[in-house]
Amino acid sequence: MIHYHGLPMTPAIDMVKAMRSRHAMVSFEDYRQIEDAAEVCQSVVLDNGAFSAWRAGKRYDFSGYRIWAAHWLKHPAVEWAIIPDVIDGDHEQNAELVRQWDLNPAMSVPVYHLHEPLSYLQWLMAEFPRIALGSSGQYADPGARAWWDRMAEIMGVVCDEEGHPKVKLHGLRMLDPVLFSHLPLTSADSCNVARNIGIDGAWKGTYTPRSKWVRALVMMDRIEHHASARRWNGEGAGVQQNMELLG
Repeated sequence: MIHYHGLPMTPAIDMVKAMRSRHAMVSFEDYRQIEDAAEVCQSVVLDNGAFSAWRAGKRYDFSGYRIWAAHWLKHPAVEWAIIPDVIDGDHEQNAELVRQWDLNPAMSVPVYHLHEPLSYLQWLMAEFPRIALGSSGQYADPGARAWWDRMAEIMGVVCDEEGHPKVKLHGLRMLDPVLFSHLPLTSADSCNVARNIGIDGAWKGTYTPRSKWVRALVMMDRIEHHASARRWNGEGAGVQQNMELLG
C-alpha cells in the first residue's frame, strides 16, 4: 500500500528533509510545495482541493485546477490527479464533472462519495482503473459503525467473490491504520502529519524530538509500519485484519 502524506508541511526545509523518497499528496487549494515535492518525493498525486474550498466557503476554480493538473501530470514523479467533485452535490452533478474531464483516464481518479448510489460506483468502475472513496453525508465519520456498514456494502460491489478489488482503491482521509489495515486499499492519504508536527503540547517527554522534520519521521514511521488488508473477508466494523499479507 502507498501512504500519501498531505502537504504543505512547514517550515519548507523540514518538508524537504522529511519527505525525501516518500509519497505526497498536494492540493490545488495550497500547492506552494508542489515543485519541491516533485523533486524529492518518490511519487506525488494531485488533490483537486474541492473539500478545502467547500469547508472554507470559497468558490471552486474548476478550470484553473484542470490547467494546473494538466501541467503537473507531465512530470515523471506525478502519478495521478483527483477529478473535480461537488462535495455537497448529488451523483448526477459529479457524473457530469467526470464526463467533462478530458485528461488521460489512466492518470485520472474520480471520487465516489459514500452517500451516493451503488449504481454510480458501478459506472465509475466500468470507466476508470482507480477510484477514490470519500466519506460523506451520513457516512462522514470514518470508523463509525454506520461508516463500516456502508463500507461493507461498497466492498460487496468493488470486490470479487474472493474479496479482491476489481479496480484499485484510494481512501481519502483514511491514512489511519485502524481504517486501512482492514480494507484492501492500494493507497490512502491524510494531512495528519503536517497538522500535528507543530503542536508542541502533543510532544512531551525526555526523548521528544525538537525539530519538526524528526517529528514527521516519527509519525510517518508509525503510520507506514502498517499495510492494507490483502482482501475483503466480508467483516466490517474494524473486525478484519491484514493477516494474509504473507500468503
